[in-house]
Amino acid sequence: MELILPSTENANQLKGERIFLHPGEVYFGDSNCQIHTLLGSCIAITLWHPRLRVGGMCHFVLAGSQQKVHEGQVSQPITGRYSNDAMALLEKEVSIRNTVIKDYQAKIFGGSNMLTNSTLEKDEQIGNRNTQAALALLSKHNVNLLVAHVGETGHRRIVFDISTGDVWVKHTPLRKIIAHNQ
Repeated sequence: MELILPSTENANQLKGERIFLHPGEVYFGDSNCQIHTLLGSCIAITLWHPRLRVGGMCHFVLAGSQQKVHEGQVSQPITGRYSNDAMALLEKEVSIRNTVIKDYQAKIFGGSNMLTNSTLEKDEQIGNRNTQAALALLSKHNVNLLVAHVGETGHRRIVFDISTGDVWVKHTPLRKIIAHNQ
């Protein structure tokens, strides 16, 4: 699979159901679906099964897990806002389809630095921490990572076409956003 940059021609050819993921959401579907999202420091992980042509995407906000265990009980329902929880939700969807996660191909997007004048070190930046969390989770689950379009500044609009496994990316660096608004 290759990274396909956006063009009006390609985007207009997409057919089927269109799903827009908000931060903290996870969606898994079949080949008649495209999943859209908009990312800054958040990360989207796409998983695609090339033989079955099923796949999904998560859009997580922060690295780690929201789950707190108190006396053996989870304190709240799992959501996809945190990296570990989003991956757990993707794993659940993979399991529902009687497949194994290592048979999927992964791509990750986002992890931008959204603060141009930040004094934070690179390892303290939310986008970088999110990127590292995504890479670690995919490595832990032995998932083949095909593409990582991460880092830099600004936002990314992505569209994941489950029928082909292709992902369209439109990246707008932060300096262009600021220059455009002046």
